[in-house]
This record gives sequence, structure tokens and C-alpha cells, in this order.
Amino acid sequence: MKIVIVGCGRVGAKLASDFAEEGHQVSVVDQRQTAFRRLPPGFRGQLVLGTGIDEDVLRNAGIQQADVFIAVTENDNTNIMAAQIAQVIYRVPKVILRIYDPDRAEIYRELGLTVICPTRTVSEMIEQAVRDELVTKTS
Repeated sequence: MKIVIVGCGRVGAKLASDFAEEGHQVSVVDQRQTAFRRLPPGFRGQLVLGTGIDEDVLRNAGIQQADVFIAVTENDNTNIMAAQIAQVIYRVPKVILRIYDPDRAEIYRELGLTVICPTRTVSEMIEQAVRDELVTKTS
């Protein structure tokens, strides 16, 4: 499977490493050369320096052949724009993006994108942990 990942922070590097180790063809895009240091020694994927909303950069990463596109930069707007480019222009079959703003996450989910919102996920987990504690104390 051909996977293009935009953003080589902790999450992007982990995804790239895991998918490459599984034998997938992985391209990682980041605008900072130093970000690629997060990848393990011997990483066999393609590294592309540039921004994930630049079509030339995305083409260099092989977006035309991508089966999966993942946008996990630290910037919601960049992730949204990159995901829309992948979905609308290049018709990548599976587009996944991370968005921190829970309100915006729902909007893009309705547009057919797979949206991961860590803000919502973590807050729900903490709320559930508090509720579980309250149930335990009242039992």
C-alpha cells in the first residue's frame, strides 16, 4: 500500500516507522529537515522536504499513487487544506487527518474525511475516568 504522511512529528514519525516496517511504501513530508530525525535509523521510506499544501511537494511524495493520505502536522488549517487537496484533487481513496478543534472536526467528518480529534478523545477518556471513580466511591 502507498501511504503519504504529512507531518513528521511524534505521531507522523511513529506512523511512518510502523507502516514502513509492515512493508508499505511510505512517503513522509515535512517542512523542517530536522523533523526527519524522529524517524528510526535505516528508515526505508521517502523523505520529502516541503509543505503539505504544495502540490509539487505532494506529487514528489507520490500522492498520485497514494492509497492512504494522512495529515498530522501541528496545524489544523494545514491538515485540513492538505486533506482536501488529497481528497478532491487527487482522489486518494482514504484520507485521514488530525484536528485539535472538536467543532471543526465534526464539520470535516461530515465532508467524508476520517477525522481524529485528540482533544475530544482525551477529554472523553478523562471524563469517563472521573465518572468511574464517582461510581466506585458511591457504591
